[in-house]
Amino acid sequence: MTTAINYIKKTVQNEFKKKEDENYNYKKIYTQRLIGYRHIKEAVVKLEKPTNIPRARELGYKAKQGIIVVLAKVRKGSGLIRRPNKGRKPKRMGVNKITRRISIQRMAENKAADKFVNMEVLNSYLIGEDGQHKYYEVILVDPNHPRIITDKDLHWICDPQHKGRSYKGLTSAGKKNRGLDKKGKGTEKNRPSLRANNRKAK
Repeated sequence: MTTAINYIKKTVQNEFKKKEDENYNYKKIYTQRLIGYRHIKEAVVKLEKPTNIPRARELGYKAKQGIIVVLAKVRKGSGLIRRPNKGRKPKRMGVNKITRRISIQRMAENKAADKFVNMEVLNSYLIGEDGQHKYYEVILVDPNHPRIITDKDLHWICDPQHKGRSYKGLTSAGKKNRGLDKKGKGTEKNRPSLRANNRKAK
């Protein structure tokens, strides 16, 4: 089983690096997959199983009832920033390099949570990007399902404090976006939260 997982990991990594060898043209595989994603009209689509199984299992996925994986696509870029029509220096226009307070990965998790309101977001990971969109696979868990309630690894998500965890920034992507993945000098204002410190950390 470990050998199979290692082969899958290597295949996925080669797809992202778009390598070629004597057996597979990984660049072509990656491109065809993105073309298929681009033709999907809905922003969030339920999948039968994860594309990157080792990564999904690292983030808590199990092939059992009460757990699903969805494909979520989000536009790239920082969003529409309108250019001011009043006079000011070009450097003070404030149009370029303005980003949202939440990352694109958190947007994907929130989209998935909006569609599947009875489930909680466990985690997510990137599976590809093209010129217009980024594509994520989001792992969702049903906290009311008996198989989840009795699961020794996932029963914690049934507690009430984890309700709406993607909106609160409690996922791995959310904590990274809030600056909680860093420690030491320069991160004094990150904890306990940005709002508690008048958003001086970002």
